[in-house]
Amino acid sequence: MRYEILGPLRVVDGDTVSSISARKIEIALAVLLIRSDQVVTHDQLIAEIWGDRPPRRATAGMHVYISQLRKFLHRPGRSENPVVTRQSGYLLRTGTDELDVGIFLDLVQDGRAAVRAERYEDAVQCFESALALWRGPVLGDLGDGPLVSGYVTWLTEARLECLEMLADVCLRVGRHRELVGRLYSLTAENPLCETFYRQLMVALYRSERQADALMVYQLARKTLHDELGLEPGQALRDVQQAILAADGRRLGVLAS
Repeated sequence: MRYEILGPLRVVDGDTVSSISARKIEIALAVLLIRSDQVVTHDQLIAEIWGDRPPRRATAGMHVYISQLRKFLHRPGRSENPVVTRQSGYLLRTGTDELDVGIFLDLVQDGRAAVRAERYEDAVQCFESALALWRGPVLGDLGDGPLVSGYVTWLTEARLECLEMLADVCLRVGRHRELVGRLYSLTAENPLCETFYRQLMVALYRSERQADALMVYQLARKTLHDELGLEPGQALRDVQQAILAADGRRLGVLAS
């Protein structure tokens, strides 16, 4: 069985894909998965499900949701349910089950190792496989409690870092032309991320589109100034200067 949270929460068991329609039960499962193999206290669950205004019978309601969750996760042939009661709360045992987040993080680490070993094509494959696991925003739009929101922020940043590393290794292996469209989209989606502007400028320059590369710099500069009152950082300025000087060798260093 595999739990998938890199997108709307769902459970995959062979050819069967299941999801929970009841939002509060879904939040309970999300929190238990975020803290998988660790105890989640009653207070933590109540805060995630109801926020700072729980009903008077929140504890009783939570017991009902956990009972429903156990029924949802029950599988014929399994003697034990993955959701276990502890004195202070509940715990979800993963055992041999998989969590797509763990697969994603392992692939990212494999990609990093491949980069260090200068096996760049292997790194591209690892990063692309990691990103292919994403089906949408983490957990969809599920909840805004402290555990869920913090976890979503962390994983969203991890995905952005993976995208940055993928673009870097694609530039290393000469895939600049196929990067251009993707990087235009990424700069539009993340207008304050200077890394994507830098990578796009290098990809455009190597695609013999120097003018477009310099226009990207001007767009980045205007966006950063309008939104934050800042000038581009040194790395972005260095790429602009290298393009103006037609210094391809320097760009090769700056792109990595």
